[in-house]
Amino acid sequence: MTTAQRAPAGTRARTAGRVRWTIAGVLGVGTFVNYVDRVNLSIAGPEMMREFHLSAAQLGLVSSAFLWTYALLQLPIGSLIDRIGVRWVNRAAAALWAMASFLTAASGGLGLLLVSRLVLGFGEAPTIPAGWKAIGQWFPRDERGRATAIFDGCAKISNVIGIPVMAFLVTAFSWHAAFLFTGALSLVYLAVWWLLYLTPKQALARGRLSEAEYAYLREGGADDEDAPAPSSLAGLGNLLRRRKTWGLALGYASYTYAYYVLLTWLPGYLEKQFGVNLLAGGFYTMIPWLVAVLAQFLVGGVVMDRLIARSGNETRARRLVLVTSMLVSLAVAGAAYAGSIAVALVFLSIGAAGLAVSVPAGASIVAVIAPEGNSGTLGGLVNFIANLIGIAAPIVTGAVVDLTGSFSGAFLLTGVVLLAGIFCYTAVLGRIERLPSS
Repeated sequence: MTTAQRAPAGTRARTAGRVRWTIAGVLGVGTFVNYVDRVNLSIAGPEMMREFHLSAAQLGLVSSAFLWTYALLQLPIGSLIDRIGVRWVNRAAAALWAMASFLTAASGGLGLLLVSRLVLGFGEAPTIPAGWKAIGQWFPRDERGRATAIFDGCAKISNVIGIPVMAFLVTAFSWHAAFLFTGALSLVYLAVWWLLYLTPKQALARGRLSEAEYAYLREGGADDEDAPAPSSLAGLGNLLRRRKTWGLALGYASYTYAYYVLLTWLPGYLEKQFGVNLLAGGFYTMIPWLVAVLAQFLVGGVVMDRLIARSGNETRARRLVLVTSMLVSLAVAGAAYAGSIAVALVFLSIGAAGLAVSVPAGASIVAVIAPEGNSGTLGGLVNFIANLIGIAAPIVTGAVVDLTGSFSGAFLLTGVVLLAGIFCYTAVLGRIERLPSS
């Protein structure tokens, strides 16, 4: 046995190289821009409601329109990613993000607002399954928690940075300025992605990736980018017959529902419940997302990877992190009883942290259990089911607010959805191991 083979995994990782972490950064920047594109409506929403005379239910409809095309395209886009790769799909997607933002800025009423959000959903559909597939190809199994934490954590950073920036733009200029800004930001990211993203074999061939790091990826269980993908219908049919698929998808759906409640309605909740103005509400909203980012990087990424590396039991390590974090996320229901903004922010921060920690544990399961060559299809299927349920979040929340005059019922309902998610992640998902290909 050679010295390299005897060396601990951490030592081999340091000597092999760190190109894979640059790729994680590129993926993270993409989710940052992607989610700034989504959060701008939650900040600009109150001004748009006043200008276009929209009800809370109508704004909820506009918010959910993004999810209609986003969710419906998950199944075909996952298979497309498996066939033509992450690189070109995301190039086309980023161009559509920019177009959607500029269309929103040009809107003069409900009709074009709906169209622009539908276009945004179409453009952002590949982001999650493409990111999960890229992480599967670029990272060994015991580093995927940290890689996924970077990928998804940057979405939460978009809330920390993007919300106050959007609030400033809307307050200082107009709601149009927020969408012009995100359109320009999307074009910048398109250039970054075009220039920097390669698959491991492409990076190796062009001299960007060392032989040592490539070997480290493959020895650690990174997916083979040349693995043949089965036909779309055969691969999808196989996944739909598996209980693990449904356990993972419905568990992730509970997170998605809760996340969209906070993403689309948190500024409106603070304004309606406590009378804070838009700019102050934007800064208050930073707090739960900042706590969530820190928890995701430190616990969801680092701690989970160390548990897997030390125990060698992926099922036990991931389930421990998943169940604990989902139980913590139930704190969002406590906002229903908050009598002050400080108490509300404590409950929301704890709940957002729990949600954030659950993502690396849950999302990284896709590449672990997907049949070889099928991670894009499974990722698309999981995200499709999750977002079918996520579509209901802004609509149901808006309807509950219109009906009751408060957010209490909406937060309590979110807690019930999270309890159902815990059941799916445990009893339905079962042991975390690769599914058969047929």
